[in-house]
Amino acid sequence: MTPIVLIPGLLCTAEVFAPQVAALWPQGPVTVANTLAGETMADLADAILADAPPRFALAGISMGGYVALEIWRRAPERVAKLALLSTQAVPDTPEQSAQRRALVALARKAKLGAVLRQATASMLHPRHRDDPHLAAINLRMGLTVGVEGLARQTAAIIGRPDSRPTLPTITVPTLVLTGDSDPLMPLERSQEMAATIPGARLVILPQCGHSSTLEQPDAVNQALIDWITG
Repeated sequence: MTPIVLIPGLLCTAEVFAPQVAALWPQGPVTVANTLAGETMADLADAILADAPPRFALAGISMGGYVALEIWRRAPERVAKLALLSTQAVPDTPEQSAQRRALVALARKAKLGAVLRQATASMLHPRHRDDPHLAAINLRMGLTVGVEGLARQTAAIIGRPDSRPTLPTITVPTLVLTGDSDPLMPLERSQEMAATIPGARLVILPQCGHSSTLEQPDAVNQALIDWITG
């Protein structure tokens, strides 16, 4: 069985993949990478590669997708399959970087919990914005990562390279998955990635925002099982 490495997104812990770990466990050993150290994508990728099996299937959500693409650039021979969830290949615009820095500044000044509650509501599908279970998970994860973790992850995201030139080099079975109503990653970004990666499969989840693994866990589980067993 192929080992599976999952990479969480910004302000996320292993809990973002809790439904997927349970579903994927029969398919092979599952590891959720730690993304709390390092201030560049290279730092994060190198740390994960140092702990990962010699060859593995790799899935990342949001920021985790950025790291997954960096891992592919650094060690493609070690990646057996690739899944890019709720993510994109394009770099930040200056405006987006400024917004990220402003969020970090606000988190330093205000209570992190208040910032997290506002951020969570803005990234979920409208049907899920009042879900107390999702709110509690995102608050718990964000408080665990903390303000300094947010600052480090934000620096890595702002400094990430343009991954669009990387996409045609991906030669392993690849899943591109997105919500149909992701307010942070426009649908066309996923469509472009899937069209550029040779043989990639695109899955668009209905009634789903940015937190796909938690908003639509059963659908994500099925897509990942199809990906790992295909």
